[in-house]
Amino acid sequence: MDFPALYRLMAWLSPAYPIGAFSYSSGIEWAVEAGDIKSADTLLRWLAVVVGEGGGFCDAMLFAHAHRAVAANDDEALRAVAELAAAFAPSKERHLETTAQGNAFVEATRAAWGCDAIERLKQVWDGAVAYPVAVAVAASGHGIAVEPALAAYLQAVAANLVSAGVRLIPLGQSDGQRVLAALEPVVTATAQRALTTALNDIGSAAVRADLASARHETQYTRLFRS
Repeated sequence: MDFPALYRLMAWLSPAYPIGAFSYSSGIEWAVEAGDIKSADTLLRWLAVVVGEGGGFCDAMLFAHAHRAVAANDDEALRAVAELAAAFAPSKERHLETTAQGNAFVEATRAAWGCDAIERLKQVWDGAVAYPVAVAVAASGHGIAVEPALAAYLQAVAANLVSAGVRLIPLGQSDGQRVLAALEPVVTATAQRALTTALNDIGSAAVRADLASARHETQYTRLFRS
């Protein structure tokens, strides 16, 4: 990967990028209150399932297919992926999480890193944009290969979830980094599997995490939006 590609990925996926990622926990807040997550080990096990078998894998698939649709100049495929991504969230809050971040990413990137691919996305799809689709379109539009772009995207998602866990359990920063390091093979395997999976085979097996996201909506006290 050349320097400009690396620079852009680091900018877009930085916690400082103005999409509000820090305000979402993907249901981790409820899981902590319910006692499912109470230590570094339980956080690691929870996130390994979410990333490898749940929303992380589904988002990785959507990312890969959106990236390829842009690279192939296939507007019909791009619209289909964007529509599926917006419809596929398993709860109201997960839908808010992915589309609020996705729409914010599109607007921030149009302002600072504009490209034809983002404008094409706006033309072919007038609905809310899911976060993985937004990042994939930008990456493909800027000529960044799908493999490193997807790996960087999944690492950023995992890091944000670890950060939420560190604040909620709470954990020390060193424990958080150990969890993130332990997730490396999960992220790697998830990215590789997503690159070779047909879009029609998309699906999730992280039922407890989906329930946590739905339960969070009525949680009495909340620090996070999801």
